[in-house]
This record gives sequence, C-alpha cells and structure tokens, in this order.
Amino acid sequence: MVGRPSRNGPRAPEGNLQGMSHTALLDAVHHALSGVIDPEIKRPITDLGMVESVTVDEDSVVTLTVLLTIPGCPMKSTIEHDVTAAVTGVDGVAGIELTLGAMNDEQRAAMKLQLRGGVTERTIPFADENSLTQVILVASGKGGVGKSSVTVNLAMALAARGRAVGVLDADIYGHSIPQMMGLLDAVPTSIDGMIMPVPTMGLRVISMGMLKSSRDQVIAWRGPILDRALHQLLSDVYWGDLDYLLLDLPPGTGDVALSLGQKLPNAEVLVVTTPQQAAAEVAERAGTMASMMNQRVIGVVENMAYLDADCPHCGNTHRVDVFGTGGGARVAAALTQRLGYDIPLLAEVPLDPAVRVAGDEGVPLVATDLSRPGAVALDALADRLIARRRPLAGRKLNLTPVG
Repeated sequence: MVGRPSRNGPRAPEGNLQGMSHTALLDAVHHALSGVIDPEIKRPITDLGMVESVTVDEDSVVTLTVLLTIPGCPMKSTIEHDVTAAVTGVDGVAGIELTLGAMNDEQRAAMKLQLRGGVTERTIPFADENSLTQVILVASGKGGVGKSSVTVNLAMALAARGRAVGVLDADIYGHSIPQMMGLLDAVPTSIDGMIMPVPTMGLRVISMGMLKSSRDQVIAWRGPILDRALHQLLSDVYWGDLDYLLLDLPPGTGDVALSLGQKLPNAEVLVVTTPQQAAAEVAERAGTMASMMNQRVIGVVENMAYLDADCPHCGNTHRVDVFGTGGGARVAAALTQRLGYDIPLLAEVPLDPAVRVAGDEGVPLVATDLSRPGAVALDALADRLIARRRPLAGRKLNLTPVG
C-alpha cells in the first residue's frame, strides 16, 4: 500500500457525512478521479478501467485501488501524485488510503481493444480517410541540412499553440530525435505489444533509438524488414488523438520514402534545404518523390539561410551568406512549375549557433529562448502551417447528394 495513511491529511468536520451524504461524497470522489489523466495514454484513468475500487468509510477516509497498466510502470509516481491530489482535493475527504496494483492480462487486453476502437488487427489510424490528424513528412534531398532541428522545433512551436503533437523519428538508421529531445535513456512502455509514445515537453515521441537494446547497437535492415518496422511504429504505437504527427524522414528518396508514401497516402511533405545549389537540386528530388507517391508538398524551408555577424571593424551587424543565397526560393519555384500548384517558401531560418546548442542539450530552442533569430523563424513557421487551408483534393467530405 502506498500513498498517505488514512489518518494523515485534513480531518473532516465532525458529523461530515451528516452534512454530505455518503453517496454524494463517493460521487464527488469518482468525479475527481475522472479528471486524472494517464500521462502516457492521455485518457482518464476511469475510462481505461484503472480504478478498481473506491470506498468511503464513516470517517470520510477514501480507500482506493488503482491498477497500473503494467508492473513497474515508469509513470507510477506521477499517477500516484495525481490521484492523491485529486481525491484529497474533494471537499469533505478526510484522508486517502491508496493502493497501486497492476492490470492482469485480460484487463490489459480489454484496454488495448478499447483503445483501438474495437479493432483487433494492426491498422494505421492516420491512413484512414476520415483521420483528422495532419501528417507532415519533413524531408530533404541530402543529409546535414538541419531537417531534424526543424522537426523538433516546429513540433514544440505547434504544441505551444495548444495543438496535440506527435513526433515519429522515421530515420531508422540515423535517428537523432532522442538526443535533441533529451530522451537518450527513455524506454517506451509496452502493453501487450502496444507501445506508448514517450511524453515529453507536451509532445508524444517515438524513435527506433528508444527501442534498441543499447545506444551503440547498429541497425542494418534491408527493405522488407525496414518496411515492417515502419508499419509497427505507425500501427503498434498508441498515438491517441493528435492534431499533428510530424515524421522526421531520412534524407533522400529511398525505401523509407517509398514505404511511407504507401502507408500514409494522406500525408503532406515539408521540404528542407539549404541555400547552396547542390543542396537545392537534390531537395527538388524529395519534393518530386512526394508527388510520385500522390502526396502534396506544402512548402519549403530554407535552413541556415544566412548568418547575422557582428563586424569587428564598424561594430554593426551584417548579413553573411555563408552557404550562398536563394536555394529555398529556387526549390519552391521549381516544384511549383513541376507539380502544377503553388508551393511557397515558408521560412528562411538563419544560421544560429543556439539551435545547435539547444539540440545538444536536449531542449529545442523555441522552448527556451524565443528571442533568438533561429527560434523566431521556426516559431513563425508554426503560425504559417496553422493558418493555411488544407486542400480538399482526395479527402472525404461526408456529404450526401440531395435530389
């Protein structure tokens, strides 16, 4: 038994149950528990069948048993704290005796079936034509353009605007999201084969790097195994209700891009490039690949666009085009002409050392210092994505012809 002993905590006034009936107090406790959200599943513990029993004795002490989804649940202390706070916050409760147990196999199976909406087979919820989640594939033609930095900062900026955001590190071989999110030692919870994304800083995050037996383990999979791994990350992970799911893709137009094009036909693509001609040319291929998979390109981000440097001679700040100029605009114009619809240059993100430092420290820059030039540009990118209107092409409108 854990939690506070029954005689600790505020005492109810003598004759409390004469002022509030036993039934009314019990109902109030149940109502309070319905507001306790499982930190991984993001659903009330009452809806998940985690509250096994609740009683109130004549002294207004609540005896409560809560079942964790698995023994040794990493969120045990959070659940214990939230349950205790909710129950002791009910007017008239004198104390709480809280026991934390664990679900048995049948209870976990029932919960898993409930979370999947009664569907037993492994399906990808984002592939459903009725899905309301905006799936954005962050792609690039080549590596080293800062695609992962754009992904994590954009995700944080969207979450800061009240959106429910998931991040999937789809770069199976070169996963860097755990480092950038401070999750190098994170281990996702698994419930009978269903994986819970790791909650952090308001996001839900999963990466193959979290599922390896050790950090230095090398993944060397060929096409079919890689395809199954991607399917599992999309179908076996319980993402819950998301407004946005951002996928950090590996660079180029290989197996991962092909697989995700087939698995996520409703996804849209955000192309990241740098200004120099070599990067821009291969970035165009990433956008063309999306079109081949019938996915829409929503825009281009030019990363490391310029550097604001203090001049040692005049003391003023000058723009320095370290990697040249115009690469992002060239990619946007080329893709607009090639694909036949407007593809805007959504952001020019300056070369800001603070972006790199924040990534190394595991907290994206937009969450720590919005005054930095890099953070300003990435934060504005989130506003542009939210403000845009999603095209209706290929989407089910749920309209019935009349007459």
